Amino acid sequence: MGNLLKVLNKDIENYPHFFLDFENAQATDAERETWEKVDAVLRQSDGILSELQNYQGAITEIRQAISNSSDQDLQERAWNAVLPLVLRLKCYYEFSLRLADALRSLLGALTSPPHTPTQHLEREQALAKQFAEILHFTLRFDELKMSNPAIQNDFSYYRRTLSRNKMKNSHPGAENEVNNEMANRMSLFYAEATPMLKTLSDVTSKFVSENKTLPIENTTDCLSTMAGVCKVMLETPEYRSRFTSEHTASFCLRVMVGVIILYDHVHPVGAFARTSKIDMKGCIKVLKDQPPNSVEGLLNALRYTTKHLNDETTSKQIKSMLQ
Repeated sequence: MGNLLKVLNKDIENYPHFFLDFENAQATDAERETWEKVDAVLRQSDGILSELQNYQGAITEIRQAISNSSDQDLQERAWNAVLPLVLRLKCYYEFSLRLADALRSLLGALTSPPHTPTQHLEREQALAKQFAEILHFTLRFDELKMSNPAIQNDFSYYRRTLSRNKMKNSHPGAENEVNNEMANRMSLFYAEATPMLKTLSDVTSKFVSENKTLPIENTTDCLSTMAGVCKVMLETPEYRSRFTSEHTASFCLRVMVGVIILYDHVHPVGAFARTSKIDMKGCIKVLKDQPPNSVEGLLNALRYTTKHLNDETTSKQIKSMLQ
């Protein structure tokens, strides 16, 4: 039957649903070039999530330095504690740029004519899996970032200290690590509540605007199909039983929410309108059927990072479901 199986006949406006084998899809020769380019980026993602999950910050050293501003030893101790953390944050920011390039490559491969997005997903399952992995990483990264205020605290202290050190001409080599220009770009990135998601939303919107000969439907249909795929796999015991890993369900949940948010940012009327090809009521129900503590972050992502939720075209029922 292959790794991608057509399932069920119920759909929205006859739009097909699929079972995507997120666990076992392998790249074909036709996918190989794009797959290898994206894989080189994704290989770093697990390490970044592990580091971020264990990010402790330098709150003690910073507090002591601020409380004892005339104690030079404490100032040095705080600076030496913060600098390696900021270099780590720089690596995460630079990774977001590489991830944006990887997503751009995948969007190009999965939306290019003459095949429809649905045909691409059927033929290029390994690329669809990589697209899903990018979305999974993105939402997980942002969940960890939002739950750790030390990240913003460390970076804010670094910027203040860097400016003060320039005036005093102390630590003259610091700018070689993270100079003002880089610090400004990083500041914009980390100021976002969901920085990775904002990066992906921007690159998806830019992909649509730059490829004027490519119908926007090619991109939005790709996203809506992915959302439908995940919803069907999660709500249907027969297909959910195909998962061999206990983590696949949470993976699908994050992917479903990620593509909904991207769709909402790219489509002119968004994901919540009655004309949307995404079954938003069904997707929200799938989320609410999970243990609350496992999906609250995903529900919040729909509440606060989408673009069209509060539009007049959004039904009161959907708004009520997300309250």
